[in-house]
Amino acid sequence: MNKWQEITVTTTEEAAEAVANLFYELGAAGVVIQDPKVLARYIAEANWDAYELPAELTEAENVVIKGYLPMDDALEERLKQFSSRLQSLEKYFTQYLAEVSLAEIAEEDWSSSWKTYYKPEKIGARVVVVPSWEEYHPAANEVVVKLDPGMAFGTGNHPTTAMSIQLMEKYLRPESVVFDVGTGSGVLAIAAAKLGAVGVLALDVDPLAVQIAQQNIVENQVAGVAEARYNDLLAGIQGKSDFIVANIIADVILDLISQAKSHLVKDGCFLVSGIIKDRWPEVERALTEAGFQIVEHREHNEWVAAISRKAGD
Repeated sequence: MNKWQEITVTTTEEAAEAVANLFYELGAAGVVIQDPKVLARYIAEANWDAYELPAELTEAENVVIKGYLPMDDALEERLKQFSSRLQSLEKYFTQYLAEVSLAEIAEEDWSSSWKTYYKPEKIGARVVVVPSWEEYHPAANEVVVKLDPGMAFGTGNHPTTAMSIQLMEKYLRPESVVFDVGTGSGVLAIAAAKLGAVGVLALDVDPLAVQIAQQNIVENQVAGVAEARYNDLLAGIQGKSDFIVANIIADVILDLISQAKSHLVKDGCFLVSGIIKDRWPEVERALTEAGFQIVEHREHNEWVAAISRKAGD
């Protein structure tokens, strides 16, 4: 069994990207970035489904970066290079922090330690979300979405995502053009493509989300149908769609409603999710006042998802 040197560096948010880049320059066989602010934000916004993560990850003050190097004859020299380059970063940051610890990791532990949270799961009547490292043999009529969530995005089992997929299965018509606003891991965009959409535009304001979503789109072999793009909601987006989905938070959905109306064809569907139950009456009222007809809404624990249809033109 191969063994790996796990190098853990605790650093500041300001220096995190530079430290992570050192691992990539050394050819690390995997880099994990645990940024508590990013983790907390995605959990709060319901854009990430890893609510099971331990509190020490989300409540930490600094960023933790882990890189993995093979324990071979070159390891000692590579560690020296890493230490030297890490120390040289101090001159570029005013409050530089780089606390280093080392651990020996068996290959099977390295490849599976943080992946134990995620297993294949049938989310809707047809859609099965399968982590990219798992093998899965679909039954007849099942739609498989392969997903690698990275460190900041989940695999689809959060109620807000699950309800979105279930409503999408029910109301998304084949041959539709879909806009997925706040795409995160891209799970809804990929599901839409595999449910018969002919064009899917996955949008997010977080560059990391766009990168991961695009990787997942390619992994699922739907790059000819779907595309991930950096964008602030629907600002500047050209053309109209038949179906818009937004699994974000109530405040952002309220800002999105007028844009969604102008970007939907007549009778087009607007699927919203990620809404705390207490905020649903406010969102429902805003949708109705904007000319949307509520077709169905679902609740799971404290979360609400709803599908509405644009009336008129």
